[in-house]
Amino acid sequence: MKCNWHDVLAGSGVSKRFLVLSVFLWIQMGCSAPAFAQLAGKTESLFDGRTLTGWKTVDPSHEKLWFVKDSVIRSGDGLKKIPENTYLHTLKDYGNFEFRCLFRLSGDPATGMINSGIQYRSILEGGKIVGYQADIGNGYWGDIYDEHRRGKLAGGDLSVLKRILKEDGWNSYIIRCKGNRHELYINGVKTCDYTEQDSRIPQKGVIAVQIHSGGVAQVEFRDLTISEL
Repeated sequence: MKCNWHDVLAGSGVSKRFLVLSVFLWIQMGCSAPAFAQLAGKTESLFDGRTLTGWKTVDPSHEKLWFVKDSVIRSGDGLKKIPENTYLHTLKDYGNFEFRCLFRLSGDPATGMINSGIQYRSILEGGKIVGYQADIGNGYWGDIYDEHRRGKLAGGDLSVLKRILKEDGWNSYIIRCKGNRHELYINGVKTCDYTEQDSRIPQKGVIAVQIHSGGVAQVEFRDLTISEL
């Protein structure tokens, strides 16, 4: 299948070395035709590769828990346990979109839970972030979880993914939302195809990256792009 590399990499603000690595990873992971269909809107980068401009922590006291190093957004140092859930969210809301990124979650499961996720169509309410999460981590890969609201909505299909997933290496995530349909892809493999039946649930909100409390861990995100549909 043909992949639109320009859409994936344009304006990412990362170094040439990272661009080359990104292309290599996308080729290795394969591309799913539905996820790489022609997009209606212009693809824009959500991360300039140098700063966290355009992003904000849900809890202001968590600002120092998120940082940029080597053109990668990071949280956790891989040496200390993660004391509590922390989220870094976009300043802008998105409704119908296709979001893409590369991510890496690493840590020691013997020290506690190693988990992360990507919030989308989420709202800030009472000091919490409420909304859909594309899950990351052992036992949760590719799930859709409704954070601070209804809990797990759909389990990820690992029948194909388990053969190509790099559990502590770089993987890709695609989140595609249009109307009440949600599609998740990891490494080009569809893990969830969920239709929201509750009309009361907001269809627009922020995108956020998360690291879950628990063990000694680190999460990294790069090449974050979005195309509004």
